[in-house]
Amino acid sequence: MTVNGEPISEALITEEFHAIKAHYERMGRVSCCDRDEEFRGYAQHNVVARVLINQEAESRFPGVAEEEVAAAFERIMEEQGGRAAFFAHAGLAPEQESLVRDDVRSGLRVDKLMEATWQSSAPPDEAQQRAWYEAHLQEFLTLEEISAVHLFKQVEKVEDRQTIYDLLRRLRAEARAGADFKAMALEHTDKEDKVVDLGWFKRGDFMEEFDLIMFSLEEGEMSPVFASHWGFHLARVTGRRAPQPRPFSEVQEAALQLMVTEQRQTATQSLVAELKSRAEILP
Repeated sequence: MTVNGEPISEALITEEFHAIKAHYERMGRVSCCDRDEEFRGYAQHNVVARVLINQEAESRFPGVAEEEVAAAFERIMEEQGGRAAFFAHAGLAPEQESLVRDDVRSGLRVDKLMEATWQSSAPPDEAQQRAWYEAHLQEFLTLEEISAVHLFKQVEKVEDRQTIYDLLRRLRAEARAGADFKAMALEHTDKEDKVVDLGWFKRGDFMEEFDLIMFSLEEGEMSPVFASHWGFHLARVTGRRAPQPRPFSEVQEAALQLMVTEQRQTATQSLVAELKSRAEILP
């Protein structure tokens, strides 16, 4: 493939393909090879877009002051822990510093191009920010919360497991029949602090085994008897709070950042589409 006469290696597209596929695999949105053709299309588009942007940047900003290049180069070296660490990590020899500086110069050109592209969008006023927030409420929800009463029994000896399990089964049956579960929990808990009312909590506040059971229950529902590394558990959900939109005043800064990012992505996509429309791209 060539883009305006510049050759694009298949290896570069393949590398981008593997990066895209790995991303979707981490998100759990792909199984084996069922989306390979789609991902190869994404890879080709991304590589072509980068080449077109680099070409446009070089055309519009051919001259980059050596002082800028030197400052950016030194900043990169410092961020990477020094020159030796940078070249070792990059797999390059110190004698290849000129190649690195060329890459830095190219990056600065792209930065200038993107700044010019993004400046065409006026900063959104508060009314626009509020409208964007209202259209993206799912981005600003609180986390689901539940409250629960929890009875924990520690298992110190293997031979005690069945006895403790049978006890919790009996207590569960009594609670489901109307007995005061909180009173039973206080009487039988092995927690030293005797705190059986857990109050409100979110996913991740407790161990995963507990979360998986408790967040699958409805308000008022009793859990089964279940085990963890520490012992046996029995709990009842006493309240549930569904996710709610956080107030605009609380998330305005985050909303503005997301809005500006979206505007910049749209502007970049428009730039790429324009460059593509007048480019010569050959397979």
